[in-house]
Amino acid sequence: MAQKEVTGYVGWVYFAGILMIIAGIFQAIAGLTALLNDKFYALVNESLLIVDVTTWGWLHLLLGLLIFAAGMAVLSGHVWGRVVAIILAVLSISAQFAFVGAYPFWSLLIIVADITIIYALIVHGDEVNA
Repeated sequence: MAQKEVTGYVGWVYFAGILMIIAGIFQAIAGLTALLNDKFYALVNESLLIVDVTTWGWLHLLLGLLIFAAGMAVLSGHVWGRVVAIILAVLSISAQFAFVGAYPFWSLLIIVADITIIYALIVHGDEVNA
């Protein structure tokens, strides 16, 4: 397979990878916060959405580590990192629709960031090689 010419747009791929690393760190912190202090998050009927705080904490901790790893893989030029990153961005967009009513500005901001990540990785992702 021929090497694609590297353009100035490769910066968008690095931006997407760094954004994923930052998001992964924040997700992991949110998960650790839930695990270490179960009174930190406001609860309704002793649960957060449909799971208890401990489950929510583990889910976010693992998700944060996965996002972080995908971001590192994107920066390293691995194809699997781009695929995982795109899947996670699509899932994030879907999840943000659940929060548009409660946090419209934040939800729309995250949706735009996810679309930017998807664009960068699909159009220019192969400019970064492992």
